[in-house]
Amino acid sequence: MEQITQADQAAFGAGRAEMANAMIDQSRVRTHPDRARGRAANINPSGRYEPVSRHIFDDGWESLEDLPPFKTEVQVEKPRTIISRNSSPDISFDRSVNPYRGCEHGCVYCFARPTHAFMGLSPGLDFETKLFAKPDAARLLDKELSRPGYVPRTIAIGTNTDPYQPIEKQYRIMRELLEVLEARHHPVGIITKSALVTRDIDILARMAERGLAKVALSLTTLDRKLARTMEPRATTPAKRLEAISQLAQAGIPTSIMVAPIIPGLNDQEIERILDSGQAAGAREAGYVVLRLPLEVAPIFKEWLLRNYPDRYRHVMSLVRSMRDGKDYDSNWGKRMKGAGPYAWQIGRRFEISTKKLGLNRPRTLLRTDLFVPGGQSAQLELL
Repeated sequence: MEQITQADQAAFGAGRAEMANAMIDQSRVRTHPDRARGRAANINPSGRYEPVSRHIFDDGWESLEDLPPFKTEVQVEKPRTIISRNSSPDISFDRSVNPYRGCEHGCVYCFARPTHAFMGLSPGLDFETKLFAKPDAARLLDKELSRPGYVPRTIAIGTNTDPYQPIEKQYRIMRELLEVLEARHHPVGIITKSALVTRDIDILARMAERGLAKVALSLTTLDRKLARTMEPRATTPAKRLEAISQLAQAGIPTSIMVAPIIPGLNDQEIERILDSGQAAGAREAGYVVLRLPLEVAPIFKEWLLRNYPDRYRHVMSLVRSMRDGKDYDSNWGKRMKGAGPYAWQIGRRFEISTKKLGLNRPRTLLRTDLFVPGGQSAQLELL
C-alpha cells in the first residue's frame, strides 16, 4: 500500500478547504434555480468595471422565488465599424466579424463572457439573456471592403460569439454578411456549434466551389446529458454531426473542433469525437483546452460545484497543472493549448488520432485572388 505523505495530506486538506470556501462564496450569489432554468450559469456577478457589486440574499421575506425567470432580451447595437482586427501570433486569422454580442447558447465555459462587462452587464446570466444584434453589419462590411487599399484575407466569423445562435433565425444577419462576401468573392471561415448553418448551404456551396469558404463545427462532447448541462441552448451533438455531413456532401470544406477540452470531464472523448467527425465528413480538426479568463473562472467553478461536485477538486487540479498553478494563463502560445505533462498528453493524443484518421492532410487554404474591390460588385450584379 502506498504511504500517504504529510505533503499529500496537506494538499488534500487544502483542496477540501478550497471546495468548501467556493461553496460558501457561490451560495451568496446564486440565483434561484427557477429563475435560471434552461441556462448554464447560475450566478450573475457584477462586471469588473462596475462601481458596486451586487449580491443575492434573502432579506427574511422569502421573496427570492417570486422574482421572474431570466428571459432573452435583444437590443440593437449600431457600431461604426464591423471588422475587428488582431495581431495575436497564436491564432490563424487577423480579422473577424461578430454579428452579435452575447450568446443565447449559454455555454458555461465561453471565454467571450467577460466582454459583456464592457456593456455594463454581467458575464454571467446577463451574457446569456441580454443580447445585442447588429442589423447594419452587412452594410458596414460592404463599406469597409470598399475602402481604397483594402487587402483581402480570410474573415473569421464565430470566433467570439456564435453567429448562428437562435436569434439568427429572426435577424438573419449572418446570411446578409455571406451575401456581401459572396458578391465580393471574399474568403470566409466560420465556426459554430449550431445546425442552423445548414440553412446557408446554398451560398456556402457556391463560395466553396471557388475556394472561398470553409466551416468548422465545435463539438465538446458526445454525451447529450453533459452537453445539455454545459451548453443548454446549443444544437445537440447528434445534430452537429448531421450538419457536418450535410455541409461535406455539399462540397464545403468542413472541420471538427474538439473545444474546449476540459480535463477530468470530457478529455476521455477526444478520440471518439474525432472519429465521429471524420465519419460524418470532416476533413480537418482542431482543439482548444479550457480557458478560464477573468469572470469565466467563478462562473465555471460554480457550475462544476453544482453539477459535478465529486469531480470539482480533480478537474480544477488538472486545469491548474496546465496553467502554471493558476486557473488561467493568458500568455501567447499557452492560452489555447496549456503547458505541462497533461497538456502534452492531450496534444499527442490529438496528433495520433488525426494522423490515424487522415485529418488535416492537407489543410484547406482559401483564395484571395478573386476579390472584387470597391464599387465593382454592384456593377457585376447587373450583368
